[in-house]
Amino acid sequence: MKHARIAWAGGIHDAVEADGQLELLTPAFKGRRVGFDEVVWLPPLAPMPAHRPRTILALGLNYADHAKELAFKAPEEPLAFVKGEASLTGHRGFTVRPAGVSYMHYECELAVVIGQTARKVKRADAYDFIAGYTVANDYAIRDYLENWYRPNLRVKNRDTCTPIGPWLVDAADVPDPMNLALQTTVNGQVTQSGHTRDMIFDVPFLIEYFSRFMTLQPGDLILTGTPDGVVDCQPGDVIVTQIEGLGALENTIAHACE
Repeated sequence: MKHARIAWAGGIHDAVEADGQLELLTPAFKGRRVGFDEVVWLPPLAPMPAHRPRTILALGLNYADHAKELAFKAPEEPLAFVKGEASLTGHRGFTVRPAGVSYMHYECELAVVIGQTARKVKRADAYDFIAGYTVANDYAIRDYLENWYRPNLRVKNRDTCTPIGPWLVDAADVPDPMNLALQTTVNGQVTQSGHTRDMIFDVPFLIEYFSRFMTLQPGDLILTGTPDGVVDCQPGDVIVTQIEGLGALENTIAHACE
C-alpha cells in the first residue's frame, strides 16, 4: 500500500493511493477521495511523539561510481552523517538555492523507514525492522562541502534541502529493495540512472551497522546514498527523482529570498 500525508481543507491528513486519487483516512473525511492536484504534499511520515525526535541518518559515497565521479576512493565503512527533520519537504515542493553558490545538485536516494525499535540487529533479521520505503532527494551544495565529500551542517541540514515522498510504500510491497532502478530527470531530460544493487553497503548491512551502537526507533530514516550522474541545478529547474515501485518525487528549485 502507498501511504501519503497531505494538507487539504485546512487540516493535515493521512491518505492512501486509490485508483489514481488520494483516499483520506482522517475520521471526519474517511473514504473521501481527492485529486493529486488538490492537496499540498507533505513528507509521508507521521509526527513522532515530542519526547522522541526522529533521527535521520544519511550515507555519503555509498555507490562506487559516485565516489569515482567525485574523484574519491570508495569508503571502507559507511560514511554517515545526521540530518535534522526541518530539512525535509514534500512532493511538488520548492527547494531554495542559496544566492551566490556555484554548484548545487540533486541526490536520488532510497530512504528506509524503521518500523520497530532496533538495537543490535543481526543482518539476517534486518528486514523485519523496516516499515517501508520512500524516495528522497538529498540536495548537496558543493561550495559548502569540506573536501567535496564531508557533509557539514550548512549542506545537509538546510531547510527544504531534502524533498521526500510522495509515498511511503509498505515493506511488504517491496520484495527486494536491493533490486530497484533509480532515475533522475531535470526539466524532462534524464541525467541520472542507477540501481540499488550497486550500493557499497546494502540496507541489511546498514541496519546492523547503525544498531550496533545506537538504538533506531520507529519512524527513523536511513538515506542510502546516490549513484553517479549529478548535475548543477538552477532556479526554475524541475527535478524528478524516481525509484522503481516507489514513485516519482517532483521538486522545483527556487531563488533565495536573501
